[in-house]
Amino acid sequence: MNHSPPPATLGPASCAWHRTMNLASPELYINRELSLLEFNRRVLAQAKDADVPLLERLRFLCIAGSNLDEFFEIRVAGLKQQAALGSTQRGPDNLSPTEQLRRIAAAAHELVDEQYRVLNEVLFPLLEAEGIRFLKRSQWNAAQERWLAEYYHRELAPILTPIGLDPAHPFPRIMNKNLTFIVTLEGKDAFGRNSGMAVVQAPRALPRVVRLDEEHDGHDFVFLSSIIHAHVDELFPGMKAVGCYQFRVTRNSDLFVDEEAVDDLKIAVEGELSSRRFGDAVRLELADDCPAPVGGFLGGQFGLVSEDVYPCNGPVNLMRLNAIPDVVDRPDLKYPGFTPSIPRRIQAAPDIFAAIREGDVLLHHPFHSFAPVLDLLQQAAADPGVLSIRQTLYRTGADSTIVKALRDAARNGKEVLVVIELRARFEEAANIELATDLQEAGAQVVYGIVGYKTHAKMLMVVRREGGELRRYAHLGTGNYHARTARLYTDYGLLTCDPPMLQDVASLFQQLTAMGRAGPLNKMLQSPFTLHETVLGHIEAEIDHAKAGRKAGVVAKMNQLIEPEVIRALYRASQAGVPVRLVVRGICSLLPGVEGVSENIVVRSVVGRFLEHARIFLFENGGAARIYLSSADWMGRNFFSRFETCFPIEDAEARAAVQGEGLAPYLEDNAQAWLLGADGRYERAATADGERRCAQEELLDLLTR
Repeated sequence: MNHSPPPATLGPASCAWHRTMNLASPELYINRELSLLEFNRRVLAQAKDADVPLLERLRFLCIAGSNLDEFFEIRVAGLKQQAALGSTQRGPDNLSPTEQLRRIAAAAHELVDEQYRVLNEVLFPLLEAEGIRFLKRSQWNAAQERWLAEYYHRELAPILTPIGLDPAHPFPRIMNKNLTFIVTLEGKDAFGRNSGMAVVQAPRALPRVVRLDEEHDGHDFVFLSSIIHAHVDELFPGMKAVGCYQFRVTRNSDLFVDEEAVDDLKIAVEGELSSRRFGDAVRLELADDCPAPVGGFLGGQFGLVSEDVYPCNGPVNLMRLNAIPDVVDRPDLKYPGFTPSIPRRIQAAPDIFAAIREGDVLLHHPFHSFAPVLDLLQQAAADPGVLSIRQTLYRTGADSTIVKALRDAARNGKEVLVVIELRARFEEAANIELATDLQEAGAQVVYGIVGYKTHAKMLMVVRREGGELRRYAHLGTGNYHARTARLYTDYGLLTCDPPMLQDVASLFQQLTAMGRAGPLNKMLQSPFTLHETVLGHIEAEIDHAKAGRKAGVVAKMNQLIEPEVIRALYRASQAGVPVRLVVRGICSLLPGVEGVSENIVVRSVVGRFLEHARIFLFENGGAARIYLSSADWMGRNFFSRFETCFPIEDAEARAAVQGEGLAPYLEDNAQAWLLGADGRYERAATADGERRCAQEELLDLLTR
């Protein structure tokens, strides 16, 4: 089934693409923002998939809503800024900011309408059939009305602050994404006032979904908006609330810090965080029964036009439903549990250091446990022979075991250096707190390099063994976050290979000191060598193909956008090089175009786990080169981030990456989507009747 909009919403209007051989032609590039919306369609499709457990389908609906929030907060906000400044800058697709906004609005409105259709017509009826009900006010019985009235007077009334709109009470500042109500009134108050309108903001501390009968293990829920709506008259004594409509405004949430103009990056980021709540408005979500004049009034207050207003047939924040699968104890409606495995070598070794000395250890999360990474840090923190620990942190999560181990190491007298990326989006406040916590424990904390986000995932331990110093490292494609290690597919490599460890030491020196970046033994890095090396490897595949040698590119990543790499892949296709790509999210490359990209296949796999690993394989005439990386093939990853890319050289590990990290995804026909030459995604078809699901196969193969 096709879930994509017409091709015109994806990029330039359809034309005879097969006639063009200009690899820079805009018709050969899909707009990144529209491609991101297409990814969200694939996520939403999981909510409609009958093969997905019911409560997980609800969770996918929530993820789609959350993704759309961030899309407006960052991507749409940036385009609106460009349009307001009169920018004429165009990307490879040749769309101006204004044209992109127009197409985004059309696609996003369609997507939002589909989200609420799925919620109301598909998920709610299915959930109700399982005894999980979301009760409207018309469905409350007398006992429920009494309970909800008590709840309102006990929990809500003391902290709700209605604001009547008049010259003494101007329209209040509404925080980003906060549930708010516009109330229309009749009558006059004790002072003879009545502007006809008031605003009520729901405090963020209140749950947006209230469980009615928790003490009886029931599964009846009521939305906070319904409770407030039922009692809104009580907020305006002597007056009548003739209308009450929920709304939510989304604001520009991108932080701007002029790093070269500040003395302390931490203080500068802290100062910017408060502005995120009240940035420029970019979207207004509004109850779909709100009268047009009221909606127009709200739009005017936020400086938004009609295409920025999104009618919602249900709660204006779908992400609030994400709590339901966690509070409803129905394992039969969720994915089955699993126990990640630990590689045999680690289980058999007396300690983690001994296991790594025997050879490289490859970890494939979430199928392999994240525990060996934690063990490395915890053993290092307690081991008298360990002298130094160095680590990059991007996202860690609250109450992180990793952070505790680093604190313990510092308190135990180890030299602990932590490179914290303060600007990890929406993690800034947590990372500032983390930096302070580690500094107080005695660790040295730095914030990377001005102008470059530190996105590399590296951990290095220096240990004295038999009178000599030996280095150990963990290199990864994902974050040092135990929770996402169970939700994201990622790779980690534990190694003590001396040339690789010399590279890791050099990279840490770049992050903490100053000087020119010297040549590395094995690793690649952004912003210096990764881009040119990827281009060089693709060109080498072209040479191999022309010489009749084995050639091919297989790559798995989150996003593919960078135009030089795309043009190189087009040239490879023209030379007969098979190019097989697994790109989860944004893909600006257009496959299957005659004379340009007919040898390129692009797949996107969306399933239980978020596909996050970056794997690059170049056939190299039969002597394949295999890399794992923290970087996608995007301009920001190549040129404005500190990234790492490391080769996999151990024969067993290479076979595992090919056989488990790539092959199952190239054969997946259960959760895979294929990108066509028209820029549309279609579900992969089952050719011979055999269902292949990469994630399920890996769960069966690698977990207990």
